Amino acid sequence: MILALVVVTALGFDFTNGFHDTANAMATSIATRALRPKTAVALSGILNLIGAFLSVEVALTVSNAVVRIQNPDGTPKASLLADGGTALLLIVLAGLIGGIVWNLFTWLLGLPSSSSHALFGGLVGATIAGLGWAGVNWNGNGSKLDGVVGKVILPALISPVIAGVVAAVGTWIIYKITVGVAQRFTENGFRWGQIGSASLVSLAHGTNDAQKTMGVITLALIAAGDWTDTGTIPFWVKAACAVAIALGTYLGGWRIIRTLGKGLVEIAPPQGMAAESSSAAVILASSHLGFALSTTHVATGSILGSGVGKPGAQVRWRVAGRMVAAWLITLPAAAAVGALMWYLGDFVGGVAGAIVIFVLLLLAAAGMWLRSRVVPVDHTNVNDEWDGASPAAVPAASPEPRVAAGTVVS
Repeated sequence: MILALVVVTALGFDFTNGFHDTANAMATSIATRALRPKTAVALSGILNLIGAFLSVEVALTVSNAVVRIQNPDGTPKASLLADGGTALLLIVLAGLIGGIVWNLFTWLLGLPSSSSHALFGGLVGATIAGLGWAGVNWNGNGSKLDGVVGKVILPALISPVIAGVVAAVGTWIIYKITVGVAQRFTENGFRWGQIGSASLVSLAHGTNDAQKTMGVITLALIAAGDWTDTGTIPFWVKAACAVAIALGTYLGGWRIIRTLGKGLVEIAPPQGMAAESSSAAVILASSHLGFALSTTHVATGSILGSGVGKPGAQVRWRVAGRMVAAWLITLPAAAAVGALMWYLGDFVGGVAGAIVIFVLLLLAAAGMWLRSRVVPVDHTNVNDEWDGASPAAVPAASPEPRVAAGTVVS
């Protein structure tokens, strides 16, 4: 029963990851009108589905690099795998809930925070609550490029800087090369280029983010004794995660698409193509190396870089500051929720504890969805002019004109 709840919750996280991160690939193409909003999210969903099958390196990082499930001699920890792996399954379930709650909260605010770090934060918090600090695989086998530090934290710090520099240089070169060329030719040409580069980002997102949930489900299967190979991922897990993230992507996280596409920089097609190309390059390289980086950090860094690289462009640093603040608190906030859920589940105990925290997740998700309907953002208003009031806000409707008393209105 607990394993089933973990699998369902993991696929739920994968779904939220999809609509939370659609903006990373398609926000700039939608903002420059290179693609219609609904076409963009459909294309992104299909490519996320394909990308999820291209690699398993990140999935193996997740299943091996967060919770220390092995003793120093390589043998499994008996305490974690006893009683059908109940202890480890509760840790994974609580961690997933921490990740989902933070994903939904930042989506409600229109903040493009990291789904990846929400997941890792939730897992780390639940692990510390259940096993203590030593239960987290901080440095793997002692290498600085292994474990949570090397595979998660360091890429989080480095990747947006690299992506921003690459995008800034690329944008500057583009405008230098095309100086003197009629704007209508450059705008139309780069819009076509954006379709290709945005597609590549979607493919790269599938190779990185879909695999994180694959790793979590595999970890749960190991805990329950239904899987023993820490070097491979079951095919049904790959397929289920690929479909879940593709469906979430197609749903479209319009609130975050609006923030990335309109809130940071007024993006022109040349900037959009430079940002998307740099994002794809960084994400694909990291996926090959097994680094579970944040595609949100990479995409945001690229968009900021494209603003810096264009002469005379205006970058809204206040919005960027809100994003960075969200980045900094993502890990500890998700960890706090994950730890709280573990304590509650452990207090109730067994299957009942798992059911209680699962029901709390459903209630929290329903509450935030209902709150989002107060100021809806969808494909019809995602490209409205940015009002600067709130990352999630859309321009208010113009007030009815005042009419002087006695005036006849036809």
